[in-house]
Parts: sequence; C-alpha cells; structure tokens
Amino acid sequence: MNKKIGMYASIINVCAVIAFAFCMLIGNDFGSYLVCMFIAFSFVPMICTFTFYSSFEKKVAGNTAMVFAGMYAVFILFVYFAQVTTVRLDNLNEQALQILSYPKFGLFFSYDLLSYGLMAISTFFTGLAVEVKTKPDKWLKWLLLIHGVFAIVCFILPIIGLFRTGMEGAEWIGTAVLVFWCVYFTPVSILSFLHFKNQ
Repeated sequence: MNKKIGMYASIINVCAVIAFAFCMLIGNDFGSYLVCMFIAFSFVPMICTFTFYSSFEKKVAGNTAMVFAGMYAVFILFVYFAQVTTVRLDNLNEQALQILSYPKFGLFFSYDLLSYGLMAISTFFTGLAVEVKTKPDKWLKWLLLIHGVFAIVCFILPIIGLFRTGMEGAEWIGTAVLVFWCVYFTPVSILSFLHFKNQ
C-alpha cells in the first residue's frame, strides 16, 4: 500500500506540474490555479512515502520534510482555492482584489511565494532523507537538495518588492520563473516514481 501511494502520488504530481506549465503558457489562469492544488495534494503523500522508506538515522530529516510539505500544502491551497472561488465568483472592490487576486502581486501572491519556499525546504530535507540505491536515486537526491535553494529566492523576492502592481514586465518574469520551475520539477516527480517502484 505504501509503495502504491508513493507511485500514484508521483504520477499525479508530474501530470499536475506539466498541466500547470501548459496552462501558464496558454494564459489559462483558472486552469493554473486548479492544477496547482493537485500539485499540493500529491506532494504531501509523495514526501510521506520518502520518509517511510528512509532509514532510522534519517527519520528526523524525513519528518522535517513532511512538516514543511504540510505547511506548503496549507498555504498553496489557501491561495489557489481563494482564486477559483472568492476572486473568480464574487464582485470584489479594487482594494479587496489588490489583496486577494494573484495577478495583482499583493498579499496572496506573497503567500504563494512563501508556499514555494516551504516546498523547497521540504525537498531539501527529503534529499537528506532519501535512500540512494541506484544511479537515478543519486540524481533524485541532488535534484531535491538543489531545489532547496529555491527557498532563498522565494523568501527574498517579495521582500525586495520585485513583483509590484504596475511593474512593467513583472508578469512575464513570474511566468518565466514558474515555467522554469516546472521544467526542473518534472524529473523530480518521474525519478520519485522510479524510486518508489524499486522499493
């Protein structure tokens, strides 16, 4: 059962990541928000499966990864559920939109970056916990560890105000960064599937 959960979670995760990139490239905001929730839904059991298969000496790293994965899921679901419900369906005034609407680069956009920072911390600790048995496992470990660097970027960008309403080109930068992230994270999900399959 544990192996199957990890494998299915990895498959859902890679499909959601690819769908996320596709929706961003065609400019479908609703689709982007919706599939992002499935990245979170699949990421948590994926990380839990890594922890389950980690050795006793690596359980602290694995448990830390699970906690940060849960924190990521809460923030990301908080942001994107608001986008597909309240922001999309309610007639909000400009001030409310400034805070809640993702494209306005307001509070919820900052929460979104925070969530990706938490995800990056989770993958870093997962990289410390993963049991390397094959060459693909070694690649997976390094991809997870390097992904942890995204945490620094995700914390710094909102603080320095890179994304501000009316900032010309900011939307393009955000899309480019997220598409790059999708390209980076796709092999992580695929290698995770192979890792669980070989358990």
